[in-house]
Amino acid sequence: MTVYQGVKRQAQRFSMRPTLRLRLTLLNGILLIGAGAVLVLLAWLLVSESLHPVDELREGSTLTLADGSTRDALTWQADMVAQASRELLINGFSALVAIGIIGIAGAYAVAGRALRPLHSVTQTARRLGEETLDQRIRYSGADDEVAELARTFDAMLDRLAAAFESQKRFVANASHELRTPLAVMRTEIDVTLSDDEADVAEYRRMAKVVRNASERANGLVDALLVLARSEAQSGRRLVRKVPADLATSVYNALSAVRVEADRMKLEVTTDLEPAPVVGDPSLLDRLAGNLIENAIRYNHLLGRLWLRTESANGQTRLIVGNTGYEVEPADVPGLFEPFRRGGWERTGSRGSGLGLSIVRAVCDAHGGTVSAVAQEGGGLEVTVVLPAADTTPVVAATATVPRPGR
Repeated sequence: MTVYQGVKRQAQRFSMRPTLRLRLTLLNGILLIGAGAVLVLLAWLLVSESLHPVDELREGSTLTLADGSTRDALTWQADMVAQASRELLINGFSALVAIGIIGIAGAYAVAGRALRPLHSVTQTARRLGEETLDQRIRYSGADDEVAELARTFDAMLDRLAAAFESQKRFVANASHELRTPLAVMRTEIDVTLSDDEADVAEYRRMAKVVRNASERANGLVDALLVLARSEAQSGRRLVRKVPADLATSVYNALSAVRVEADRMKLEVTTDLEPAPVVGDPSLLDRLAGNLIENAIRYNHLLGRLWLRTESANGQTRLIVGNTGYEVEPADVPGLFEPFRRGGWERTGSRGSGLGLSIVRAVCDAHGGTVSAVAQEGGGLEVTVVLPAADTTPVVAATATVPRPGR
């Protein structure tokens, strides 16, 4: 009964929605039978016009046939034309029916063979799941539209697999990063509460540790939200697009970290020409802030930091460079992946490892690019390129800040 119901369901589905194979077969059959019918009709007309051998004889002329009988010439001609036409039509349409059946059957078989990769695409899509993203069609037939579709489908699966793998890594890293401060808070609270002799000073120390850990967790959550917001607008129209100036963003970001730069006694050099762009000012401020914060965080005592903005040939550039730890050139592309910290991955407490990931996402959302070059002797120089705005706001700053204490 189950098999019967399944066959009945398939038959109903087939009757309600003809397949592409059936439609191609019917179209081929209609064209084949129509062309054959036209040829039979033309042959009938040509035969009818050509069978007039006695038109030149006088009226009343007779013919003696092979059996010795005599007949009127015009009557014999009419009978012969009618018989020939009848036989032509009967034989022609009989051949047309046979050719039509053979042609339709052949078209059905050829269409099925041609559409076989489409069935492979359908079956692969039905089998797809988070654990089966490694399956591919790998079509090896003729280089036609079907092959192009199969290659496109395989390429889409490659992108999906990469996206799922990246998502898994991201979730695992985010979980690890959030687990660390939570574990620190829980440990400190448990240890302090289990100590019956803990005094106010001990509780104050525990409170400071918990506050620092909560600030770290809060900073990570904020960074994740900014990253998600930036990536959501990547390749799409920005929710907010207003004129802005990267030079202003750099100036504001530098002012916010001036105390940290002075503490590390960094030599900060700025060359901020007008850099007009159109986009989301809050994301652009975060872009400049992350680059400058990273340049200070991964710098060393008495190091250098240089900042430059410029606009030319329809492009706006922001360049942020710094001295610091040595970075292998082969490791530079990986710095833009989440939770990478200048050679350290998910270790230490130097930030959440999302700074450059946010920078890349903001650049993608604004239709720009970002690249980095490892400096000889240590450090990194990051270049952001965004489409320049049509108008140039009058905002510029050029200054050289000497190292404190000189």
